[in-house]
Amino acid sequence: MTENLARVTLWITGRVQGVFYRASALEKAQSLSLSGFVKNLSDGSVEIVAEGPRYALEQFVDWAKLGPPAAEVENVSARWGTYLEEFRTFMIVR
Repeated sequence: MTENLARVTLWITGRVQGVFYRASALEKAQSLSLSGFVKNLSDGSVEIVAEGPRYALEQFVDWAKLGPPAAEVENVSARWGTYLEEFRTFMIVR
């Protein structure tokens, strides 16, 4: 089963802070049964690390390109990696 599990790190730029991007990412990740975290970065971007089934991560990446209604996503950079089973849940890091 682990052959279908993966990890993705996303960096999202644009108007993605102050628009409920983290809260919306949390909700979406939970709906896809993903684990990991989302956090704001000091440069105004958002970082997400997520683990779970590859198909669910692909859906999550597609969502990240749109974000919540108030967001204006300019770019999503993704780095795929090996599933590490590092997280129990998905959370917002402050």
